[in-house]
Amino acid sequence: MAQNGTEMPSFKRFDVVSDDSDHYFAKRKKGKKNEVATADAGEDDSLIDSAAGSKLHKKIMKEWRILEKNLPDLIYVRAYENRIDLLRAVIIGAAGTPYHDGLFFFDLAFPSDYPARPPMVLYRSHGLRLNPNLYANGTVCLSLLNTWAGKQTERWNPAESTVLQVLVSIQALVLNERPYFNEPGTGLFGHARWEKNSRSYNRDVYLLCLKTTLYSIRNPPKNFEDFVAAHYRHRAKAILAACREYANGRVRVGYYRDGENDDASSSSSAAAEEEEIYVSKKFVGSMKTMYPQLVTGFVKIGASGVGGSSGHQLKLVKKTTSFDKEKGKNGFVEKLFTTIKRVFGLEKKKSGKISNNNIVSV
Repeated sequence: MAQNGTEMPSFKRFDVVSDDSDHYFAKRKKGKKNEVATADAGEDDSLIDSAAGSKLHKKIMKEWRILEKNLPDLIYVRAYENRIDLLRAVIIGAAGTPYHDGLFFFDLAFPSDYPARPPMVLYRSHGLRLNPNLYANGTVCLSLLNTWAGKQTERWNPAESTVLQVLVSIQALVLNERPYFNEPGTGLFGHARWEKNSRSYNRDVYLLCLKTTLYSIRNPPKNFEDFVAAHYRHRAKAILAACREYANGRVRVGYYRDGENDDASSSSSAAAEEEEIYVSKKFVGSMKTMYPQLVTGFVKIGASGVGGSSGHQLKLVKKTTSFDKEKGKNGFVEKLFTTIKRVFGLEKKKSGKISNNNIVSV
């Protein structure tokens, strides 16, 4: 399964399975209230009538057919033969976003009065919040789910809205190129301050995505075990290469594509092209910790060409001007004094041979 959406032959885009034991809504009983925030969180979400021929059964079967025929690239869905009120979906993070190559799982359930109300959706977050619309407790904040106060035309329409629309909305509107701007109150695209905040947010998001990758490898959701292993075996080298490029400040987070730098935002103007990509010490430190864990995880699932004697080490090109930018004015002052010392001959001469310390292995 490549990043361009090429499908694994052995894994159908839509299929029906039997084991629902780890589904978030599987233990939902008659009369139990919904635990995930919705516009109607206080209402009864009893189990649906799954009897063949019932009006609700027909509606859900129609949803299945829509999903089976129309799922876009990078989205896979499993339905359950004994619990037609449940669905599980995985969305593969798209290239050009800080979510690239990650696997993001969602558990869905049809309410008893569907489609009067939208499906209930829980993001399997592992306690991590990697998007303003995806909470650490699993809540998905989206107008189409009536969990966010959007325009009337953006909210759930019982006559027209579908589960497919929900999944495509999450893929396109939530797991996007600049998730920072999903947060209410943020500024506009293009403004220097907000763009800087957005790039910083993307770095943090990417680290959380790597943690999510480790969680998925170690404990994959049921019915997706083979899918998770095959996906990360295929993408392991690309993910590790992206980590090296981002940590070294050669590519802006989100823009690594299998050996090609596609940083559209940094190439939009001559000034941006000349601007050095900022890499904070905190980000580098976190990447150094994460990298060997990723290698270990990839090796365990059978990824080839990612281990070796030095394969667990993240090699960094020491770029003082990038890494020390976080010092702000203090960094500038230190540079200024160093320059003054050198100009006036006050800097002590170093003895011995010049060492090549441009390459740092950790």
